[in-house]
Amino acid sequence: MCGIVIGVNTKWGNDPLSTLSHRGPDFSNFIKKNNIFMGHTRLSILDLSKTGNQPMVSNDKNYIMVYNGEIYNHIEVREKLILKGYIFRGTSDSETLLNSWIEWGKNCLKLLNGIFAFGIYDIKRKKLYIARDRFGVKPQYFYHCGNTIAFSSEIKTFLNIKNFNSEIEPNALVNYLTFLWSPGEITMYKNIKKILPGTISELDLEKMSFKSSKFFLEPESNDYWDYTEKDWVKIIDEKLNQAVERQMLSDTPIGYFLSGGLDSSLLVAMARTQFPSKKIECFTIDQFRGSNQKGYSDDLPFAKKVSEFLDINLNVIYDRAMWVDFFDKMIWHLDEPQADLAPINVSKISKQAKLMGIKVLIGGAGGDDIFSGYRRHMAAIFNDKINLLPKPILSIISKTIHSFSSSNHIFRRMKKLTRDWDKGSNQQLMGYFNWLPNELTISKIFSNKVYNEVKNYDPYNYGLNILSSKTNSQLIDKLLMLEQKTFLIDHNLNYTDKLSMLHGVEARVPYLDNDLVELTTHIPQNFKIRKGISKYILKKVAEKYLPDDVIYRSKTGFGAPLDDLLESDFKFIIQKYLNEKKIKEDNIFNHKTISEILNKNKQGDVSYNYNILSLLSIQSWLKQFPWSIN
Repeated sequence: MCGIVIGVNTKWGNDPLSTLSHRGPDFSNFIKKNNIFMGHTRLSILDLSKTGNQPMVSNDKNYIMVYNGEIYNHIEVREKLILKGYIFRGTSDSETLLNSWIEWGKNCLKLLNGIFAFGIYDIKRKKLYIARDRFGVKPQYFYHCGNTIAFSSEIKTFLNIKNFNSEIEPNALVNYLTFLWSPGEITMYKNIKKILPGTISELDLEKMSFKSSKFFLEPESNDYWDYTEKDWVKIIDEKLNQAVERQMLSDTPIGYFLSGGLDSSLLVAMARTQFPSKKIECFTIDQFRGSNQKGYSDDLPFAKKVSEFLDINLNVIYDRAMWVDFFDKMIWHLDEPQADLAPINVSKISKQAKLMGIKVLIGGAGGDDIFSGYRRHMAAIFNDKINLLPKPILSIISKTIHSFSSSNHIFRRMKKLTRDWDKGSNQQLMGYFNWLPNELTISKIFSNKVYNEVKNYDPYNYGLNILSSKTNSQLIDKLLMLEQKTFLIDHNLNYTDKLSMLHGVEARVPYLDNDLVELTTHIPQNFKIRKGISKYILKKVAEKYLPDDVIYRSKTGFGAPLDDLLESDFKFIIQKYLNEKKIKEDNIFNHKTISEILNKNKQGDVSYNYNILSLLSIQSWLKQFPWSIN
């Protein structure tokens, strides 16, 4: 894992690599060729020698590459290249990738099983190629203003560009308030976009023309395999074990996230089976000590149980002050105002792992998004049956539920479940991601100036376009496709990468192994959710490795005691960012509405916790990043 930056006609006011040094503390360098700048900061994982350093130049001096990621099957790919006569100087996957491009061009992407974002400059053809892995595990951003073009692993790198255009994108504000993250290309800056996952972009440096295309085909809709439960258990077991084995490829020590939930516990259990005598270091957070859990169950006892059952070493991290003290730093390193405190957990764990000499952490991200593990997946099944009732009756039931107080977690979830009962099925699926209560319309939240900019923007459109492409799929697969193309990429994977790489630690995600994900698209819905059991078939696989009370426990989040924190520790941050003077100076939000949200939440009439956290995140971003608005 590393940091990359590429500039075309770019004038740098400051060293762009300085803002990426945390991603690659082991080595940094850049090459300037013609009007192209290619920079790299290296975190050495494979081939710790200088032969793995970048920017990497091909033997014929025609190609220059900067690359961030890991190609888990690079040895297999390398063997094919050796048969074709290629000679390698070292053992890094970087060298394998560069030679693969030389041999097969864009087609090499179909051979790669890994996580990556890279840029390759073809000097003779005067073309620049930019690619991002199919699941967006590694971030990649694109800045374009006038004839200045730049790419980087992190947004903050672009702040080093002379005369950086800091105009914000008002529609992004709607996304962050609605979903707590922003789906698709949109970021907080008008001139900065995300490179979409699974794309290869080509920049013709003579014509200055830019085009992008997908480098893999989406699985066919409705292509479900008629296997028995026993068959599915066997093949999933094999594929997941293969993914774990692949992602243990490293020349440095490896550790594991262990929340105590099914996904991370199963990965550790499989690693223990593969290496029965090896010392395994795992890490977790004591997130509820000294807090009122308010309906949330604690993961820690289960993490401890798994560690004892598997005979692994569990490092438990606790720091009550981290939630408040680290909040602004979290937003800075996220590059985006994501409203979740889970990134702080990732940071604290990664910091401890690095202190212990561990550069790679393996985690369970993606398990819920391919095997169907979220509450909204169960809600979708329920709503599918409820939709048989006439719309007017559904509307009456929904209005009745929405008349109840949402200070209780159960009522709050019921409101999310029923909010779009009078709308179409795709609209209902999008509603599961919406954190804005019906009464908090954007016309009330924003200042008149911003509202006039965003009043015609529909944050659902990006997701609805994804859903419309899966017309023949079963309901759960439609929702999983939406998860994988939005929430997983733009929320979970973004914070996992940014806050682990803050400490120079690489986070790996075996559940997003190409072969495993491909397999899950063929699993019928009734094996993903059955008899009210989510992730049914994965739990059946886990019965071979873990105790039943770990497998069949209720789901919890890898987050923080938010209710308790907003009532106590976060009071100073709320006053700092949501006071009347600050709100009016920025002229982004309507102070009257913000004041009402805070008062009602404090009185316990309604729970606006995540809406408040979203506002705080945006305000923190506005405080730390340069911005302007027309």
